[in-house]
Amino acid sequence: MGTVVESANQGEVSLPTNKKVTVIFVLGGPGSGKGTQCTNIVEHFGYTHLSAGDLLRAEIKSGSENGTMISNMIKEGKIVPSEVTIKLLQRAIQENGNDKFLIDGFPRNEENRAAFELVTGIEPEFVLFFDCPEAEMEKRLLGRNQGREDDNIETIRKRFNVYMESSLPVIEYYNSKGKVRKIDAVKPVGEVFEAVKAVFAPANEKVAA
Repeated sequence: MGTVVESANQGEVSLPTNKKVTVIFVLGGPGSGKGTQCTNIVEHFGYTHLSAGDLLRAEIKSGSENGTMISNMIKEGKIVPSEVTIKLLQRAIQENGNDKFLIDGFPRNEENRAAFELVTGIEPEFVLFFDCPEAEMEKRLLGRNQGREDDNIETIRKRFNVYMESSLPVIEYYNSKGKVRKIDAVKPVGEVFEAVKAVFAPANEKVAA
């Protein structure tokens, strides 16, 4: 279905070479608390938070031709091609005045990772990995959003399996390049953020309050 990619490419230019950006990938399983920590990083260190899922949803909501195609693919149970998500991320980076970005929940797999580097020419500064055992994530997900459809035990375990199979090879790849900063996500939120601050502080001493 090349039309989706073609549509995503229309009017797109690759990142201008004069825009030097810092990108950090934020990865962690469902219930690892990465969303909360992204909010803290934005507030403390002045990064812009980009969620691949949010960008896809916003594109669908916009009613654009591209959005309609994405919506149709999702309805048909097809995976949205990497290029489409990457073009949305690329556009968001270009249109934003900031030069420091947290990309949350992407790359979801090895193919995403390779395509992102190929299309944008950007390698992440590092990968922030919220490491949390499955039992703890399960407990958190079951303990919140009571009655939410996708928070039953079967669905949760399915989500874990997908995450383990697809995301862990990405983490292993970056680990082999010395780019993974592993955070123990089992601790209370405040302690987790202290560990996050220790990772960001050396590179952000000028902006740290």
